[in-house]
Amino acid sequence: MKINVEIDCTPAEARTFLGLPDVAPLNDHLVAEMQRRMDENMARMQPEELMRTWASFGVQATEQFRSMMNMATTGTTKP
Repeated sequence: MKINVEIDCTPAEARTFLGLPDVAPLNDHLVAEMQRRMDENMARMQPEELMRTWASFGVQATEQFRSMMNMATTGTTKP
C-alpha cells in the first residue's frame, strides 16, 4: 500500500504547524547589524584613509615591503 500526502502551505505556516520558532525578527536584526558594520567599514576603503593607515607604518615598513617584493620577483631568499 502506498499513500501520498501533499500539503500546500507557506514556510511560515509549516514552521507554525511543526511548532518551530519564528526567526524572522532575529534574521531582520542580523541583517540590519551586518548592514551597519558594512557601512562603518566603507570609510576604511576610501583612498585617503588607506594612505593614512599605510603611512603610519613609516619608512622601515615601506623598505621591508619593497625588499619582500624584490625577493618575490627575483626568487631570492635573502635581501
